[in-house]
Amino acid sequence: MNSSLKRVVFGGLFFCTTLIVAVLGYKLSGWSWLEAVYMVVITVFGVGYGEVRPITTPGLRIFTICVIIAGTTSAVYIVGAFLQMVTEGEINKAMGVRRMNRDIESLQKHVIVCGFGRMGQILARQLSKSNLDFVVIDHDKERVEMAEALNYLVKFGNATDELVLMQVGITRAKVLATVLPDDAINVYITLTARELNGNLRIFARGELPSTEKKLKLAGADQVVLPASISAQRMAYMITHPVTLDFLSQDDGRQTLNELLSQVDIQVDELVVVPDSPIIGTTIGDIEIRGKGTFIVVALRRAADGSTTIHPDQSLELRSRDVVIVMGHRGDLPRLVQKYVAHPRIRNSGIDASELPPQV
Repeated sequence: MNSSLKRVVFGGLFFCTTLIVAVLGYKLSGWSWLEAVYMVVITVFGVGYGEVRPITTPGLRIFTICVIIAGTTSAVYIVGAFLQMVTEGEINKAMGVRRMNRDIESLQKHVIVCGFGRMGQILARQLSKSNLDFVVIDHDKERVEMAEALNYLVKFGNATDELVLMQVGITRAKVLATVLPDDAINVYITLTARELNGNLRIFARGELPSTEKKLKLAGADQVVLPASISAQRMAYMITHPVTLDFLSQDDGRQTLNELLSQVDIQVDELVVVPDSPIIGTTIGDIEIRGKGTFIVVALRRAADGSTTIHPDQSLELRSRDVVIVMGHRGDLPRLVQKYVAHPRIRNSGIDASELPPQV
């Protein structure tokens, strides 16, 4: 309980105590209950209709003076505490908005989440668990208050407004995710965001399959269709129930890695150094050199950061590309050392398994 609320409660208790003591005092002076209550009311609230009975004794006059002072003081005290409580709330609210705006202005390479509905809440929760900087935009006050209660950075406003997007730092952002349930609004937000930041990665939600093409044309990098994903998941639950239950466990991924380790299989990333001898060779070339001891499962290009799953055998390797391979645990270090390692590493007598994966 904050201090201003304590003052309101204390003032209320003091005021009620004053009324009870005053009524009992007049009752003990020989007045009826109705007369006592009436006298207290007109005295405390300053109505001034006149005394119910003549107050002639000094004791009763002093008692009436005390009732007037105590009643008026406690009433003023309550009003003052209530006004303080309201004022403090407004000040704290204003300071909180100012502090949040300052935190938003300091963000760099962050994620912007447009919409804090069910998908937005799930997305924000996962981003928070991953310790990624993000800010939420929503025009619904209840959802904004919900986000604030979770200590998320949030901006009240319409994500279709360029000014709102600028206020959340869209020119400095790395990713924008628009997850509103309205396809037309998602298309408009995508168009606006792409115009404001050409390097922004945009993930958009689409309710209808026909919207996917429109979102891609508007500038979305990836389109998520919740209905399609849900249908695919339900189909997979029907056709592969045991596998899905296994992978759905919280430690499913870790368990899978442990199982791969038990059969001496590992997945690793090999970085192509600038003067590596395999620059210009193809994915097929290094798999042939490996004689089937490993496979290339993905290739990430250094030039644009794009990742190709199961790359074509004819793709040539370039400097700083990242090759993701799967193979036997003991074969991957030998792959680095024998086939694709930097010549200085091979000739130095250093075991490549002791070095960071580079090719």
